[in-house]
Amino acid sequence: MAKAGILSLLYPLLLSALVLNCHCQERKLHVVYMGGRPQEDVSVAAEHHAMLHRVLGSASAAKDSLVHSYGRTFNGFAAKLTQEEAARISEMEGVISVNPNRIFKHHTTRSWDFMNLTTDKVGAPQESDVIIGLLDTGVWPEHPSFNDSGFGPPPAKWKGTCMTANFTCNNKIIGARYYNSDGSYYYGDIPSPRDTEGHGTHTASTASGVEVEASYFGLAKGIARGGVPKSRIAVYKVCWAFGCSSADILKAFDDAIADGVDIISVSLGSDWPDDYFDDPLPSDLSTP
Repeated sequence: MAKAGILSLLYPLLLSALVLNCHCQERKLHVVYMGGRPQEDVSVAAEHHAMLHRVLGSASAAKDSLVHSYGRTFNGFAAKLTQEEAARISEMEGVISVNPNRIFKHHTTRSWDFMNLTTDKVGAPQESDVIIGLLDTGVWPEHPSFNDSGFGPPPAKWKGTCMTANFTCNNKIIGARYYNSDGSYYYGDIPSPRDTEGHGTHTASTASGVEVEASYFGLAKGIARGGVPKSRIAVYKVCWAFGCSSADILKAFDDAIADGVDIISVSLGSDWPDDYFDDPLPSDLSTP
């Protein structure tokens, strides 16, 4: 009886230890921050791969672990690491912080009131050279707010691309990318820049939508348009049914800057306030 009692006490402790060890060995996405932008002639991807190679022990393991390399806004990378591997990388020379990937949610704010812009503002002709990068759930390209009638070709400064998986760009929506470092797609998700939730289409039309007739089920008829209706839109889909990955958001910032956008719109955030240095977005993107 005594042995049985001891075993009954030891069993849950042993089980807890096994579960804890299992979680410690599980590889999860982390964002490694290494400070400001590197020198122009430095291959950040090669540098990041070499760091992972030293920790993981092989080139193939490093390749499988590396998800994103960042070099246009700051120096860093996103990789799938165990807790032990993340701790080892955090001690390497040049590494400032290693944070677990965070999931953010959509936000909507009174943007134009905040910026004190009036609803009767008339757009200047040079607005057509302004490119707004939208980091959100994507857009629905057939929406009338994104009609490109009267628009010429994209500005010469534009260097981006249009991922045409179930998506078509035009002279209003001049670029589109999508990111999913998790690799999982849930009910309703489409591996494409196309919006399946409506939030991205809403924020894009708020920022840049052309004039369209609007009403609420036939009531309060009028005209709806965005703040800069003659501007161009570049879509960066970083949000899915599960939320928005910080690793993907940072990669979209990196790409948007290289693509030549003038303004980046991000209506995203966490459900609770964070310590500045624990939040990978402001701490990484504020690097000079």
